[in-house]
Amino acid sequence: MKRLGRQVLGLVLAAVLLYGGMLPPVRGFFSLPQMQRLSTATPFKLNWELPPGLARQVEIQVNSLDETSTASQGRPGWWQLQLKLFGLIPLKNITVQMVQPVSVYPGGQAIGVLLKTEGVMVVGQAAVRDGQGNMLYPARQAGLETGDTIVAIDGQKVSSDQEVASLIDAAGRANRPLKLTVRRDERLLSLNIQPLYCQETGRYRIGIFVRDSTAGVGTLTFYDQDKSIFGALGHIVTGSDGQTGMNISGGRIVAAAIQGIHQGRRGQPGEKIGVFLENSSFSGIIQKNTTVGIFGTITGNIPGFFTSPLPVALAETVHPGPAEILTVVEGEKVERFQVEIERVMPHQRASGRGLVLRITDPRLLALTGGIIQGMSGSPILQDGQLVGGVTHVFINDPTRGYGVLAEWMIQETDLVSPTRGTVVESPGNLHIMEIDVG
Repeated sequence: MKRLGRQVLGLVLAAVLLYGGMLPPVRGFFSLPQMQRLSTATPFKLNWELPPGLARQVEIQVNSLDETSTASQGRPGWWQLQLKLFGLIPLKNITVQMVQPVSVYPGGQAIGVLLKTEGVMVVGQAAVRDGQGNMLYPARQAGLETGDTIVAIDGQKVSSDQEVASLIDAAGRANRPLKLTVRRDERLLSLNIQPLYCQETGRYRIGIFVRDSTAGVGTLTFYDQDKSIFGALGHIVTGSDGQTGMNISGGRIVAAAIQGIHQGRRGQPGEKIGVFLENSSFSGIIQKNTTVGIFGTITGNIPGFFTSPLPVALAETVHPGPAEILTVVEGEKVERFQVEIERVMPHQRASGRGLVLRITDPRLLALTGGIIQGMSGSPILQDGQLVGGVTHVFINDPTRGYGVLAEWMIQETDLVSPTRGTVVESPGNLHIMEIDVG
């Protein structure tokens, strides 16, 4: 009889689950993400919207994942929630990480970006005319490519185009080949090249154009006055190929003023025309050039748009809908403009493209035609939080483009740290409250 009773009970439960699985609230319950991250500043709820009678039958078992756990990967503030029907039937496991909230000042200020590269970057190749009038390409024939970075020549580190030209000429006059140490992507290569005497210039050459620094106009995304930390641009600064990130040996940012705008059109990106200010009210030292922006330390008087910092939104809380950006279109004045977040992609961290947005502000559209060069890094605000920064424009539709999530940028700084917490249950909901900062 006991065995028969268990079989009947199993059939009943299976029928209940089969019927319940057809209901939208139950489907919503099972679609809850297996991993959730949340700020300790606000209570967290699992809004599964189950019918009250069914919600009371779901029990939640909470386990703390210690620092030796595989799931926590050595980081504190991790919890595993095991959801069971009648305390017996496993329904779903959810891992929760608690994150200490971070607040920063949104930027929007126009900045001049000056980067010093590690070594010198090959930005082009040219023929060398020898004594017989032949046009030869010694660097290309030896395997040197545009976009490569020359780190050293004959074991001597180089940091300027003048050093490169001098060492090439000296090797040519000594009638010996050069040994170049070259960085290509993440690899170091060794190339041997014999310099040729150029009749046109009267010196020895290998047929390359190089660049040892880069400069341009962008936008400050955020800064922290207490720790003097800044983030800007929202994307990596690349070399001449537009894809390879520059390995920098130094750099700085200064205040800039916008003097004009070239409007963006379909197939033709626009740009801000700016000048670097000699007596800059603030400046910064660039320490990192990453997929999600440039970062470093900042000092001086920053003319902020806000008098108090704003919280940085977790990626999971950003949603499609109305938002604002802060940017400069004339002089040094930071202004607000309306945009629409069309899509959020919180799992695209590697690409740095976490948002698709569209400019909706009539005045900004009239002035710029949409997103233009120099607008990179313009902070995106939603629901009173910093949610991201503008990064790229769609070539065929300048009113739309990509943005980076602000949380990704913050993770490149020393402003964020995990937090331990405690869990309090209630029927149909789960609240997690802060008790200790890790």
